[in-house]
Amino acid sequence: MAFTESFTEFYNKVKTSLADGTFAKLTMAKTIGNTDLMNIYVRPIIEEGILKMELKYKFQQEEQIEIHSIDATRDVLIPYINNPFLSAILFTTEFDLTYKLNKKRVVSISESSNTFGNASEVLLGYLNQ
Repeated sequence: MAFTESFTEFYNKVKTSLADGTFAKLTMAKTIGNTDLMNIYVRPIIEEGILKMELKYKFQQEEQIEIHSIDATRDVLIPYINNPFLSAILFTTEFDLTYKLNKKRVVSISESSNTFGNASEVLLGYLNQ
């Protein structure tokens, strides 16, 4: 099952929150069964003066970090939808946006009140240059 279109819609909100300076973090969570990969945490970083995304893969025994462009990050994350993650949560200073798959693998995207009051400091520093 391909979730490319629905996840792209969700990820466009990630890009918007980066552009307007409200992005706090992005978390891939809620795995199917007992998997070695438990979470993927995504946060902005600046590498050679360019805003990029750091992906921290949290395994049961270790962590791995990858750095990708903002657009490439979407392509890296898509294969993890439904294998093993059933949700992705975008935390912004204005709202939290949850991308969720139910048991029948139907996608829902819902908005709730914000968890974080402050955007990523790296992002704010980059936007204020």
